[in-house]
Amino acid sequence: MKPYSLLVAFVCFFLAFIHTDLLAQDSEDAFEWPKELETKNKTIVTLYQPQLESLSGNFLEGRMAITLKQENKDMIFGAVWFKATLSTNKESRIVTLEKMDITRTHFPDIVDEEKTRQFSKVLEDEMESWNMDMSMDRLAASLEEVENLKELTDQFKNDPPNIYFRKDPSVLLMIDGEPILKKDENSGLEYVVNTSFFIVKDPKKGKYYINGGEFWYSSDAILNGWESIKKPPSKIEKFAKDNLEEQEKDPNAGTYETAPAIIIDTEPAELIQVNGDIDYKPIEGTNLLYVANSESDIIMDIPSQMHYVLIGGRWYYSKSLEDGDWKFQEPGDLPAGFEKIPEESEMTTVRSSIPGTPEAQTALLEQSIPQTATIDRKTATVEVSYDGEPEFEAIEGTSMSYAKNTDKSVLLIEGKYYCVDNAVWFVSDSAKGPWDVSDSRPDDIDNIPPECPVYNVKYTYVYDSTPEVVYVGYLPGYTYSYVYSGVVVYGTGYYYYPWYRYYYYPRPVTFGFGVHWNPYSGWGFSFGFSFGWMSWRFHPYRYGYWGARGYRHGYRHGYRRGYAAGRAAGYRRGYASTTRNNAQRNVYNNRQNGVARTNDRSTRNVNSKARPSTKPNNMYSDRNGNVYQRNKSGGFDNKSNTNRASSGQAQQRPSTTQNQQRPSTTQNQQRSSTQQRNRSSTQPSTSQNLNRSYQSRSQGSSNYNRSRSSGAMRGGGGRRR
Repeated sequence: MKPYSLLVAFVCFFLAFIHTDLLAQDSEDAFEWPKELETKNKTIVTLYQPQLESLSGNFLEGRMAITLKQENKDMIFGAVWFKATLSTNKESRIVTLEKMDITRTHFPDIVDEEKTRQFSKVLEDEMESWNMDMSMDRLAASLEEVENLKELTDQFKNDPPNIYFRKDPSVLLMIDGEPILKKDENSGLEYVVNTSFFIVKDPKKGKYYINGGEFWYSSDAILNGWESIKKPPSKIEKFAKDNLEEQEKDPNAGTYETAPAIIIDTEPAELIQVNGDIDYKPIEGTNLLYVANSESDIIMDIPSQMHYVLIGGRWYYSKSLEDGDWKFQEPGDLPAGFEKIPEESEMTTVRSSIPGTPEAQTALLEQSIPQTATIDRKTATVEVSYDGEPEFEAIEGTSMSYAKNTDKSVLLIEGKYYCVDNAVWFVSDSAKGPWDVSDSRPDDIDNIPPECPVYNVKYTYVYDSTPEVVYVGYLPGYTYSYVYSGVVVYGTGYYYYPWYRYYYYPRPVTFGFGVHWNPYSGWGFSFGFSFGWMSWRFHPYRYGYWGARGYRHGYRHGYRRGYAAGRAAGYRRGYASTTRNNAQRNVYNNRQNGVARTNDRSTRNVNSKARPSTKPNNMYSDRNGNVYQRNKSGGFDNKSNTNRASSGQAQQRPSTTQNQQRPSTTQNQQRSSTQQRNRSSTQPSTSQNLNRSYQSRSQGSSNYNRSRSSGAMRGGGGRRR
């Protein structure tokens, strides 16, 4: 049988098995590569892990090496190029490539162009119905090959907050500016409005009280003089019982043995806690020491005698560790020993915040992957309340303005009002509504500076729409995770003044809560805040503490690494410690209505005949469609017929997509892509590109195996803190 006849015959059987979800299976093996299918005529079809070429919005382009093998026949090698809609679920760390559009095929061993065209047409028509699942870890690593990937980054404010260094158990409580006291008419007590912590005053006695978990404190002043007490006055205790939430303690977080000391600050601040005298230990292979008896990440550079502490992804340094003696360290200027911290070190936890490490690169790439959702126009609603009549403030450097006296992100742009609520865009002719789901995102949004409190909305997007639904998504920047100088940092570093008249509306914060990065699940609080320190119920004068409404609940848990048990071991255990809160990290899950779909894999009908292959995942295609196999010596063998490969014509068809929001499907871009491939003299060598594909694939597999072993693929990894 001629090769092209084999191919056409194979397609009839091949497509019968893969009409739906090619790789979706209940088993974790669904995410292993390569995948293979066996047709009724005993043809084994093997598809190798995709190599990605571009990511624009939620549209992904790439190519896959493919092999066909029939008993007693030579293996046929080829490649297919695809465009797909990216649908993501970051809780389960699953990415689905939907609406597969096969734009090009190339089988170098097939000489007859007409037969190849016939085969390609059949393959294209059927593959467009496929949905292909991938692990997010492998997708993120593969994005390292993408040439057009643009990281959204601005110049953030990195000035150090007020940093407190303590050797005795302590807790830092933040008040958002000067304390604002509000009288409760029922009890006659006064409470501090502009904080997430329970701080109450008995005006008759002139005493203040704090409750944190099982501990009570009293003082004659708000900002200092706090002493532990065994039991508060009955009136205070009843007020606490009526207004504090019951909290489920994190079983991994440990407990305080004695009442910690109270530190209160009205400005951005952070606490560095050490358990007694500093216990320095060496970091093997470096001139660095780390502080072993601390929940904070503290490293000392021996040559300079400087201490470095990691706060919210930012490094600060001080020689004395004294309060107020800290300066910001540019990530790229860290001492040379930092990049040499071993993966097996107890301080492996900080590698994500050191430019150039694989962990930092993975964190950067994940910043480019959106969380997506499908919004039902008919049911999605938003209610916007103002403290009085709407008041707007101009956004510097733009023609836009934002509403100050509301807890929502409301913007006035060219006579229209836009509201971003849990990463969904709404539009109205009035600041008070009614609001409709918007099927567009104003271009000026990209010009919002980080000094503005609604800066994070620039990371929310509208990808596409129909008369029934709108396809939306957001990048991690919407939840205050940003790229700065080769690493991921939390918050812009700016202090945004809250609103208060009758209602208190807080703004996004960067410092004050010991936010730390976990490579599998993002940002989480330090462990102390899982013990009732942030426990106010929502009451008439306060709203959710900051950010996308309800999103702070995903941070409420903490993780106490436990230096006695080993920092690195505790770090790894932290991945799986908070799966019950994982769904709250997706802001679309906070919506009461309107979300038609957020890529919930459990709702799809899975009936795939694809299975993991026993073959090694060592086939790659170059940009021309030739297939290479990585050999044992680390080189790449060209498995295509090189003579035919140079003359064989890859089949490419114009895209049928009409939606102009899909920039990657225009004919101009297709021509540009073809021209780029033809300019081989200006591109790195094929060997370099294949090695790059190999390295990103290996890193992705390593990350995937780590997340799977930690529980992240079984419902999401826990946060570190």
